[in-house]
Parts: sequence; structure tokens; C-alpha cells
Amino acid sequence: MIDFTNLISFFENFTVWDGVRSVIEITIISLGIYYLLLFLQRTRAVAILRGLALLFLFAAASYVLQLNTIFFILKGLGAVTIIILPIIFQPELRRGLEQMGQRGLWQRRFGGLEKEQIIKLIHSLVLTLEDLSIVKMGALIVLEQESKLDEYSRSGTKLDALLTPELLKTIFFPHTFLHDGAVLVRGDRVMAAGCFLPLSENPNLPQDVGSRHRAALGISEVTDAVALTVSEETGRISLSHNGKLIQDIKPDALRELLYSICFPQGTTFSSPIGSDD
Repeated sequence: MIDFTNLISFFENFTVWDGVRSVIEITIISLGIYYLLLFLQRTRAVAILRGLALLFLFAAASYVLQLNTIFFILKGLGAVTIIILPIIFQPELRRGLEQMGQRGLWQRRFGGLEKEQIIKLIHSLVLTLEDLSIVKMGALIVLEQESKLDEYSRSGTKLDALLTPELLKTIFFPHTFLHDGAVLVRGDRVMAAGCFLPLSENPNLPQDVGSRHRAALGISEVTDAVALTVSEETGRISLSHNGKLIQDIKPDALRELLYSICFPQGTTFSSPIGSDD
């Protein structure tokens, strides 16, 4: 039964500031949940959370139905799960904390380059990828942003060379020692070549997506880097960023996508995962 006395007393003591404070708290919590879900949907965390939700439903059902043995087992399993969750979600937690601490979160500029230098870099990259696409020469180029890629550069050969179309084409020329790995770029310089990257475990990826594209998507899931890929089977150009993969991009569209990432006041990057080799 509703206690109307307490309810009336509550509204009598309710001030304008209480209302404003409630709206602020609800807005902050809602935005936090929204961005958390937006972040998690790009990672393997979604599948894990679904499994945890299913276990929770089983535990609730066993409690209601008084299946004591099953409830006891699930209760113990839940306690262990809480301990191992930070280990399971270590890549996601690391990436989230890195993004929170990024100085240029709303103004991402590669390697601290000025606008004119970025435009020149994008122009050079697009021309290079277009030429590689025509001859179906496989390539994987990763552009560093706020998240440092030093740990991945150590898996390859350090170069520290000025980025030029000629250098990139030479690196990815078939049968050279460095053509199979990824090229890491910091600013307008090639940090390293022949680097190994983490492969994406995204369950939504089609089976025909190859290791080069999985590596491109993988590095975009654990860092804020931009990965550019050319398929050696089809010659199609792909771009991976923020755990998303967009494929079969034409040069002009690629240029616009890179501009939108470097200068967020432009078009926002948003694309579902497609299929490609």
C-alpha cells in the first residue's frame, strides 16, 4: 500500500535544484551507458557479455525454482567470473583508458603534423594505394595517432624514413623480405616495416576476410590507429578505424574518409563491416 504521507512530504521538500541535479545525473548516466555500449559493440566483449547475461538468467531461474545445487554452482562461477573479467577484457579496458587520456581526442592529427602536411600525406597515401590497387599488390599501412605503436614496431624492421610513394611500393613489392608485414607510419615518416599485428577476433567477420584485413581491423580495435589495406586478390582498398572495417573504397572516397578522421568537423566515419578477401 502506498504511504501518501511520505509521498507528500517528499514533494514538499523537493526543490528546483533537486530537479536540475536529477536531470544532470540521469543525462550523465545515460550518456555513459550509451558510449559504453557503442564501444563494446565493436569488440569481442559483446559475445562475452551475452554469455554472462545468459548465466545470470540461469542463476535467477534456478533461484526462483529453488534448484539449490545448480544455483550454488552458478553462484560460485559468478564469483570467479568477477575476478577474471579484468583479464578477459584487458585489451578493451586498455583501449578505453587510452582514449580517455588522449590529448587530441577531438582534433586528431597524425604525429602532430599541421593541416597542410596532413593534406600532403593523405594525397601521397591515396596515390600510392591507387597504384597498388591497379596492379593488385597487397599492402597494409597503419597510421599512428594518439596511441603509440612502438610495441608493434619492435616486431618488424625499423626504418625511420620519409614516407614516399616510391618507398611504400618498394616495400610491398612481391618477394621482398618486408612485403608480408605491416608498415607503421608516424607523422610523415615510416617507423618500421614487416610488423606483426594482433588479428581481430570479431565474430561478425565473414569467413572470406583474410589475415591482412583481420590484422588491420585488429590494430584498430586495440588502438586509435587508421589501417589501410589493399587486397592482393581483388585489388580493393579497405580502411579500418575504431574497430570498423569499410571495404572496396574508391580513391576519392578514401581521401574524404581520411579527411573526416583527421578533421572531425567534416563527415563522420561510420560503416558496417563488409566482405572482402
